[in-house]
Amino acid sequence: MGAYLFRRAMQTLPTLLGVIALVFLLFRAFGGDPAEILGGLNATPEQVAQIRVQLGLDRPVPEQLWLFVRQVFTFDWGRSWATREPVAELFASRLPATLTVMVPILVLESLLALPIALGVARWRGSLTDRVVMVSTTVALSISFLVYVIVGQWLFGFRLGWFPVQGWDESLWTNLVRYAPLPVLLAVLVGLSPQTRLYRSFMLDEIDQDYVRTARAKGLSEARVLLRHVLPNALIPVVTHIGVQLPSLFVGSFLIEVFFSIPGLGREVMLAVNRSDYPVIQAVTVYLAAITMAANVLTDLAYRWLDPRVELR
Repeated sequence: MGAYLFRRAMQTLPTLLGVIALVFLLFRAFGGDPAEILGGLNATPEQVAQIRVQLGLDRPVPEQLWLFVRQVFTFDWGRSWATREPVAELFASRLPATLTVMVPILVLESLLALPIALGVARWRGSLTDRVVMVSTTVALSISFLVYVIVGQWLFGFRLGWFPVQGWDESLWTNLVRYAPLPVLLAVLVGLSPQTRLYRSFMLDEIDQDYVRTARAKGLSEARVLLRHVLPNALIPVVTHIGVQLPSLFVGSFLIEVFFSIPGLGREVMLAVNRSDYPVIQAVTVYLAAITMAANVLTDLAYRWLDPRVELR
């Protein structure tokens, strides 16, 4: 295990350095002059020149790249251009709100989609299967924005079950008062594609020879599904969940904007609108690093789910 993790780290490091170099070059080539953006329209040439010196933009390109790499590995991105808040503190203060909403969404989507997919795969071609597939297709055809608008009107204004907007410093208050409505709507939206995807995973396993052998031995259908089909279908399921893990740290932009959740997703949207380069660059690089880490965790989960999998 240790040797495998070391090899993966050695493979990941060049990729991460490539991402860092690419982000640096893209922002330098297409992002405009940061000194002019930070100075504003009324800044004099002398003020712009002074800002360039403060940002290190007057130095040679290799030295600027080295400073950028050092920012990545020291977690020191300076201050946000818009709020003047240190970028590291901005991440630390916004991330809990994002996780408070996104973790329940991911857990509930997976826990609900798996049994539904297993059930409709069991009765493939039946009326139940067709109704579920038609319902998920219709749900997929509706924009998430419609769910948000209708959900806020129905559950917030009409029935008064949940507040439409708001957030609190207390984690428990957020979980029981402000997070349920966005979590509910996001789960309703995400359940349809996941159910269809997981159903296809189950169907791939149901048609295998080992399933027919298990049935021929007289095992009940429930035992065949739970002890044979489900464990083998979890490999692609875990792969799908691993792809979704990075979104936990960025959040859903629409959810955080429409429900006024002070999370990292809304902060990224504001940073893009303000051309807040330090925040955008930090999110881009760290999201790439989180994605690489999620891939490693997914590989380790394969080994835990199926001992036959060898980590090489």
